[in-house]
Amino acid sequence: MTNKTVPLLLLILLACIWGSSFILMKRGMETPGGAAIFSDSQVGALRMLIASLVLLPITFFSLKKLKSYKDFISLTIVGTCGNFVPAFLFTYAETELSSGYAGMMNTFTSVFALVIGVLIFRQKLLLNQVIGILIAFSGMVFLMYAGQQLDSAGTWKHLAAIIFATLLYGISLNTIKHRLSHLKAMEITSLAFGILLVPGIIASIFSGSFEVMKSNPHVWEGLGYIAILSIVGTALALLIFNRVIALKSTLFASSVTYLIPIVAVFIGMLNGETINMLQIGAMVVVLCGVFLANSKFQK
Repeated sequence: MTNKTVPLLLLILLACIWGSSFILMKRGMETPGGAAIFSDSQVGALRMLIASLVLLPITFFSLKKLKSYKDFISLTIVGTCGNFVPAFLFTYAETELSSGYAGMMNTFTSVFALVIGVLIFRQKLLLNQVIGILIAFSGMVFLMYAGQQLDSAGTWKHLAAIIFATLLYGISLNTIKHRLSHLKAMEITSLAFGILLVPGIIASIFSGSFEVMKSNPHVWEGLGYIAILSIVGTALALLIFNRVIALKSTLFASSVTYLIPIVAVFIGMLNGETINMLQIGAMVVVLCGVFLANSKFQK
């Protein structure tokens, strides 16, 4: 395979993994019949804990690559902004929003990756990128308005949670590319989650995750979904993602958000979720803006 084919295939694989993560979060919180299992904070805490434990052997092996406090700070930013905080924000959002709609809003990541790259890391901004950002931003507003058609309590707060999560993703993306490019994908992922191990344990204890395991009759079903989410949708996916960033660019890697909504919506519909045409139209506007903003940058 050529150097162009490998990143593209990895990107498609990543879209399939992350596109299915939204329904896994939902199934960690409740059964298909609607019976409650774990709370949103418990799913986020267990996701971080399990992923950290799975990567722990690699973390010990990668410790020798950690040679400066600057790397430690950058890895802490990646772990916190790219994983820990968004894990709680997305599960909170999905207490009111469908998994397919959450997947659509994840598209904002690519826009924030570009904006932060320009504002903080002084990347050159081209005219097509300015126009693309404006189009994508208008699509964001449209998509948020479309979310109000869901008739669910606290919708604006849940929309804001996803937007903030994608902003944090943008920070993490640029930190990896501009501050950690000297480390391999596996080293970045394992060390970032090594830093999150203790916070993951603390969050799991204080959220009451272990108490649920003793009393809920559906606990093993929920744990199964969370385990898949943690091992495949978090640990393995981040290894792939960081590898794509190393092979191409932050914007190319974040363009996985072109495909994630399609996978998320399709899986959501298979699980009985509904998406209205207004939401799909808004998503198309955002995707067009993101595509335009990425086009010349990749050249």
